[in-house]
Amino acid sequence: MTRRLHQFIGAGLAGSALILAGCAAPQDGGDDEGATTGGAVPAAQATSAEDFGGMEALIAAAQEEGTLNVIALPPDWANYGEIIETFAAKYDIEVNSAQPDASSQEEINAADQLRGTDRAPDVFDLGQAVALANTDMFAPYKVETWDTIPDEFKAPDGLWVNDYGGFMSIGYDSAKVPEVTAVDDLLGEGFRGMVALNGDPTQAGAAFSGVMMAAIARGGSADDIAPGVQFFQELNDAGNFLPVDPTPATVESGQTPVVIDWDYLNAALAKNIPTWTVVVPENAAVAGYYFQAINADAPHPAAARLWQEFLYSDEGQNLWLKGGARPVRAEAMAEAGTIDQELFDALPPVVGDPVIPTPEQTETAAAYLAENWSMVVK
Repeated sequence: MTRRLHQFIGAGLAGSALILAGCAAPQDGGDDEGATTGGAVPAAQATSAEDFGGMEALIAAAQEEGTLNVIALPPDWANYGEIIETFAAKYDIEVNSAQPDASSQEEINAADQLRGTDRAPDVFDLGQAVALANTDMFAPYKVETWDTIPDEFKAPDGLWVNDYGGFMSIGYDSAKVPEVTAVDDLLGEGFRGMVALNGDPTQAGAAFSGVMMAAIARGGSADDIAPGVQFFQELNDAGNFLPVDPTPATVESGQTPVVIDWDYLNAALAKNIPTWTVVVPENAAVAGYYFQAINADAPHPAAARLWQEFLYSDEGQNLWLKGGARPVRAEAMAEAGTIDQELFDALPPVVGDPVIPTPEQTETAAAYLAENWSMVVK
């Protein structure tokens, strides 16, 4: 579940897996910038459905391409499996899913390695730190529901848009470890070799936010992630930190009985483990949204843009909600009466003021992690 370490979200979405082969010779067919929209604008330069002549024309252009390449989208991550299957069936477009468990940085690496081929990812779903460091690789685009997305969750020019989010949490098997109510509980003797973090915080959004949660719990702030790094150093020194990327399989087997990850991913594990418990530590509520963007070198530029339209439609947003994630348009949809109210009301309560790091705070924290995290896992 590294990705992302999100799984599907990163995960193998639901289609055939693309095998990344950095040493393979480039194939023809990549970056179809010459394809034009109904308005004679190259598809790769279209910034809205209007540039295609409307949604029907965009759908037709995407169906002519016939394929969409996604990466780092695990089927059990925020309900991505159903999202992909629904999109593929709705528009009769084949969805190729590569490296479902890849990290956000590995998404970018794949785009670099496969640039100019028809195997390059068309779209990205990234953690904040990686997204903001690579905006030069994104193509601007504004979906039809653009005005219902809060300004703080999108780039003014459409280079990126937050898609779904949640709160960092601690999931644990109550049949194997003591009760957990606070971050520092994990330092106890009953957690020897049992605490896993979903990924590398220098590469993955989930792990980054896990360290931020620990920082907040220990008196740090979005401006000071150092206490979080110190916590993991202590966790490692105590022999409690388990350097294994957790997956549903590792949890069900008992290999990773404690997982620090997004609440919607941890909650999903309870379906197969009755004793699985999820807690958002009180007064350490770190919220985070992933960043959706189109690869500027997408080999299927029309399909990439149609994918964005689907994700930000009421249907797409409710599918994320079905996976326990909090869709970015939730407030507007609740006001319009288009949200799945039962699912919306079932989201876990959070105690304390949510902490959502700004882009500047994220960049500062990412720089600190890049310099200091290796000392924790050495």
